[in-house]
Amino acid sequence: MRKFAVLATILAFSAAPASAQAPQLVTKNSAHNAADTVARLEEAIKKRGAAIVAKVDHAAAAKANGMELRPAVVVIFGNPKLGTPLMQSNPAAGLDLPMRVLVWQDTAGAVMVGYWAAASLAQAHGITDRDAVIKTMGGALDAITSEAVAK
Repeated sequence: MRKFAVLATILAFSAAPASAQAPQLVTKNSAHNAADTVARLEEAIKKRGAAIVAKVDHAAAAKANGMELRPAVVVIFGNPKLGTPLMQSNPAAGLDLPMRVLVWQDTAGAVMVGYWAAASLAQAHGITDRDAVIKTMGGALDAITSEAVAK
């Protein structure tokens, strides 16, 4: 439970990039239930050589505290080859790294996948000298999440 409390604290302070403009949330509908979508997401991440750092199951935490919540799981993952250059440009980017993808079930029962666009991270932290890294990160996030939600 202590590990969850630490992760929850970290996520609370880094839930969204700090910016004067709202970050761009990218969302996709999944063709699978929440558990299968999370499993597919993890497989797609590993297949591309990124490391899964943590998984936060908000619904399980709610249940452990006597509350109900539809499925909601955050998968936290990264690749230092992409994240490190961003932090070299601005160490504060570490507030939003490693990357996070949320899988949740909405009120209508649809399973969704969402993440902050890589360009939003760069904008939030004033990173203007790493366009190739941001493009690669954005492409990886799109590919990973598209694979997770596809039929």
